[in-house]
Amino acid sequence: MTNQPYDPNNPFGGSGDAGSGGYPSYPGGGYPGGYQPAGPPPPNHLAFAIISTVLCCLPLGIGAIIFSTQVNTKWNAGDVDGAHVASKRAKTFAIWSVVSVVIIYGLLAILMFAGVLSVDDFQ
Repeated sequence: MTNQPYDPNNPFGGSGDAGSGGYPSYPGGGYPGGYQPAGPPPPNHLAFAIISTVLCCLPLGIGAIIFSTQVNTKWNAGDVDGAHVASKRAKTFAIWSVVSVVIIYGLLAILMFAGVLSVDDFQ
């Protein structure tokens, strides 16, 4: 590798080609091939995921948190479709976390009303 003069547009040296020893430089500082995702990233639903984990179903809430943290990472890596899929899965897991707790409490209320369970059974 030959020493090149300092280039403010490419501070890592080299010609910008991957084989030159320098880091590749992308047009406009964007993604490979000059690709820039259109519009803002999809919502990550992180607050909903955390609330559903703490107040509702822990296993489904953890899944929601995992997918919600993947949204921005995938978006910044240029994986637009992956970011949208992770956003949708995060929301789905959080919703199912809430729904599962509503179903469980509903079944408990029905069983208590029917006399199958009593409050003393839970002490």
